[in-house]
Amino acid sequence: MNTVVVRYEVKPDRAEENAELVRAVYAELAEVRPPGFRYRTLRLEDGVTFVHIAETDESAEAPLTGLDSFRRFQAGIGERCVSGPQPSRAEEIGVFEGR
Repeated sequence: MNTVVVRYEVKPDRAEENAELVRAVYAELAEVRPPGFRYRTLRLEDGVTFVHIAETDESAEAPLTGLDSFRRFQAGIGERCVSGPQPSRAEEIGVFEGR
């Protein structure tokens, strides 16, 4: 599994705009339902720091760059950000899903 974590901080007056753009990505993902792909986005308690976690199976391709909603999200990311985005690969050590 390939995992990428991206963290960034947006300007306070652009935080809700950023969240709406992210929600649009999830709406398109729900329609497309790409196989072998998992995606999670968190907004930290400061209200302006976002963390995206994308996981792709070894045999699957990352679908984000092919989504219109993701291209709209990326188009103004530099103008919305105070710092970042800072992508990095991550290694999963463990996971617990006690549901």
